[in-house]
Amino acid sequence: MIKVIQPGIETTVQDIGRIGHYEMGMPPSGAMDKYSFHVANYIVGNEENAAVLEATYMGPELKFEEDAVIAITGGEIPPKINGEKVGTWEAIAVKAGDTLSFDFVKMGARIYIAIAGGIDVPILIESRSTYTLCAIGGFEGRALKAGDVLKIGQQKEKEAEIGKRVEENFIPKYGKMHEIRIVMGLCSYRLTEASKRKFLEIDWLVTPEANRVGYRFKGERLDFVEREQPFGAGSNPSNVVDLGYPIGSIQVPDGVEPIALLNDAVTGGGYATIATIISSDLNKMAQVKTGEKVRFVAVDIDEALRIRKETKDRLQEIKQKFA
Repeated sequence: MIKVIQPGIETTVQDIGRIGHYEMGMPPSGAMDKYSFHVANYIVGNEENAAVLEATYMGPELKFEEDAVIAITGGEIPPKINGEKVGTWEAIAVKAGDTLSFDFVKMGARIYIAIAGGIDVPILIESRSTYTLCAIGGFEGRALKAGDVLKIGQQKEKEAEIGKRVEENFIPKYGKMHEIRIVMGLCSYRLTEASKRKFLEIDWLVTPEANRVGYRFKGERLDFVEREQPFGAGSNPSNVVDLGYPIGSIQVPDGVEPIALLNDAVTGGGYATIATIISSDLNKMAQVKTGEKVRFVAVDIDEALRIRKETKDRLQEIKQKFA
């Protein structure tokens, strides 16, 4: 058992997510930084999809009622056990009675706390992930609160090797300026050519509206090509006939403040999606904070697939080292 003393700003139970239910309007939820999620589970010897804790900006304070093995990956939110600093991206032994806490965030935005055996919560629509907007999944469908008690599961594949750490070249580095690669489309044709160039040239500022649903950016207005309003579309130039929203798709309502839709976003609507963040860089997007800047970099689909394979190969190499 693990008792929540303080929950942090937003700490939720997440696994890989509720994949394949867009047709019923259900977003996947799940870990936003899947690279860090997978590596945390590899370190502690868990099954691929064991549930972990995802904490944003501020880590929780947790008291362990039993011995456990944990790993903390993701952004730089330095952890402590009983007030003493401990490492990240490595297997750590925790004793019954120990308290895990965290200092203030330094770089990145989210951490992942994996516990050998996983977090034991009910499976709902094939996932243990929390979707707070509908109050389903995870721990009672919500972020953790002080006084909650978490059960440790049995989802282990092997015993972790205490002290074993991920090699430095596999650990992401975070700054305050982020390059996020995108594929232009599906509806980028709605932008003027000048605005397409502007979209890729601006350093977009992340506003305080940045969470698991989506990130809103501030920069300059983007202009849309004039057109006759199509049947079934709204009157604003940024409107189209309703379409599906992939995770990472970027829309610009009225040409002002682009929004990148993320794991808990709606699955479709009537705004033109001008670009989509490539899957590998969704991990990077998860580590961007309010007040930081993003530059979008266009790649083609072949490059996006090459980068995805590179990321999968890196994860497989890490997995083998902890097998």
